Amino acid sequence: MSFKFQNRAEAGRLLAGKLGSYVKREDVIVLGLPRGGVIVAREVAAGLEAPLDVFLVRKLGVPGHEELAMGAVASGGVCVFNEALLKSCHIPRRVLEEVIQRERNELERREEAYGRRRLPDLRGRTIILVDDGLATGATMRAAVMAARLRQPARIVAAVPVAARDTLAQLRQEVDEAVCLQAPEDFHAVGQWYEDFEQTTDQEVRKALEDFSR
Repeated sequence: MSFKFQNRAEAGRLLAGKLGSYVKREDVIVLGLPRGGVIVAREVAAGLEAPLDVFLVRKLGVPGHEELAMGAVASGGVCVFNEALLKSCHIPRRVLEEVIQRERNELERREEAYGRRRLPDLRGRTIILVDDGLATGATMRAAVMAARLRQPARIVAAVPVAARDTLAQLRQEVDEAVCLQAPEDFHAVGQWYEDFEQTTDQEVRKALEDFSR
């Protein structure tokens, strides 16, 4: 049965309950996708007694069809591409470079806003990528693409709510996808929250700092 979450914090606590097999495991790290995903991830990390960090990634949207991710940029100079999509869409090199530069600028701005956090080594670890929901799933898929380059042992995508088709597609791209509900009448992520106010950079930074303390 479909239901609404009170807010992102409640969604995170409920999501942690579905990830019981990862509690107190030394190889696990929870990575929140900014901005709203970090608030959910904070509760997941607390429930699993796992470390929390932010995974800074920006999808490279196809101009005019931004929900399509032709690649992603992530912290540490990581840049990955969906070669098949680039070829089929005939994206000019100049356009691609403009999109890359714009998203890198935003990535750097967020790094500064969040205190220029350096992501720990993910090689051989189990990483749980958390967002507040999946509509098209473009940002999560971009995060998965970027995360794979860091050679984790296992990638788990965890969200409170998702569109059914998007969730089905994501399951093919990760080792495990955990979702509390995939309603039949899904239109937007915010539809499944009583409180879905936009999360600010300041709230993300505070969530990370409070958790580390």
